[in-house]
Amino acid sequence: MTTTLRISPAAGLAAHLGRGLQRVATDAALRRMRAFPRSVADLDAPALSRLMNRTVTSVSVVGADAGTSSRARLALTGDGVPPTVFVKLPARTVATRLMGELGRLGDTEVRFYRQLRPELSGAPMPYGSAFDRLTGRYVLVLEDLPVAECRFPDTLHPLTRDEAASVVELLARLHATFWGRLPSSGGGPLGWVYSASADHTSMLTGRLLTASARRVAERTDIAVHQGGYIDANYRAAAQLIDEPPHTIMHGDAHPGNLYFRNGAAGLLDWQAIRRGHPSRELAYTLVTGMTPAARQESQRELLDTYRRALVAAGGPDLDREQLWHRYRQAALYAYVAALITAGLGGMQDENIAYEGLRRGVAALKDLDTVALLKKSL
Repeated sequence: MTTTLRISPAAGLAAHLGRGLQRVATDAALRRMRAFPRSVADLDAPALSRLMNRTVTSVSVVGADAGTSSRARLALTGDGVPPTVFVKLPARTVATRLMGELGRLGDTEVRFYRQLRPELSGAPMPYGSAFDRLTGRYVLVLEDLPVAECRFPDTLHPLTRDEAASVVELLARLHATFWGRLPSSGGGPLGWVYSASADHTSMLTGRLLTASARRVAERTDIAVHQGGYIDANYRAAAQLIDEPPHTIMHGDAHPGNLYFRNGAAGLLDWQAIRRGHPSRELAYTLVTGMTPAARQESQRELLDTYRRALVAAGGPDLDREQLWHRYRQAALYAYVAALITAGLGGMQDENIAYEGLRRGVAALKDLDTVALLKKSL
């Protein structure tokens, strides 16, 4: 029995890696033989007409950038089409595409906009989507958020207390919408949503943390040694903070994935949706989104705001002290995500990434997260 439990996660990881590699290899082999948009240049008027189920007569590129996906703003003309849209496709490089496959980023975000977005507010409106299960390629055509009406924060432009309250209220509505609807095991319409600790690639996280900590320590004075216990015990710690009850979480609600439209909070990049306890999401968002001083001053009050909003939206009345305890434990995720982002490099501006890591390390200290984990593991 012990041997089976030891082998099973490794076998699952191997199968997951194999599927991702096969999709990327199949895509490279088929290239233009499969009729599916491969780049922004392929999103001409006929292609967008099919995706949007509207008649598009012209398309021009307004701007483009790249990260874990290829992104562009397009100007359109046609019958009943918006003047501009925002599109997402897989990353151009093979290495980044494979990373996206391991995280199921494209599949997850397409599923979100097709299945979950109709029940929610605080996310861009979808105009069309497609996903190719053979190659893993995808296209999302989304509302282009007007810059004149929106503020887009990041770690260098942190959340105010009022903005943080708006965000936790948005998260409460998301969590309440799907509370009690997730299956206890796979299956059903929401069976595709898994926890972070159940992800096969979590077997690699400890090594990534160790390597990232070494690189960051060589380049900065950030005290990443404070998280050494987490690096060495990541899988057990992740399973601890993922203990039920569960709901659906955005999964990556750092400030760079937030926007404020006419003062109301919204969330971008729904490609890392996970199931889990809300404390994980709350800790990640508040730790990365606020300066340490502002967070320390208001986090208990903000958790109370969340609890009230959760009940108002139809969710449960969570025990105040238990939520606080789990929030303090779950601060490990803000550290883990920020350390890997900073250590790997290339996913965010370096200054933004390092500031996020500084906040994650500060939270480990002032919330006494490592000591709490040691008592529980």
